[in-house]
Amino acid sequence: MKKLYQALSIVAPSGEYIVQGVKTLEIRSWRPEQLPLKNLLIVENTHYLNTHGDEEEGRAIAFVDIQSVHVWKNTEIEPAKASYWEDGYWAWVIENVRPINPPIKTMARRKIYWIELEQM
Repeated sequence: MKKLYQALSIVAPSGEYIVQGVKTLEIRSWRPEQLPLKNLLIVENTHYLNTHGDEEEGRAIAFVDIQSVHVWKNTEIEPAKASYWEDGYWAWVIENVRPINPPIKTMARRKIYWIELEQM
């Protein structure tokens, strides 16, 4: 039976860092329209999707919950696994990581999007 899930694409290796528990913040220039985001599917892909309509094949690697979002602080480079800090970004707090093993091939798209997969 198939089910719709909300998904967020993340460029490799950041998805694997989330699965490993070393990346606990996802940094974005935008905030989700509503919180919390429960059972958000993380889809890891290889390229940044910068333009409306961009998509590529990725792999669903985990479910996470996003309970809160706050202004990204310059002291949060390490939990974000970022190489630098820049003002004006949002830190999404990643919680309750549930890896998908084995990962499932699926499409990666921009922003938060809906994807249909076999119910897990």
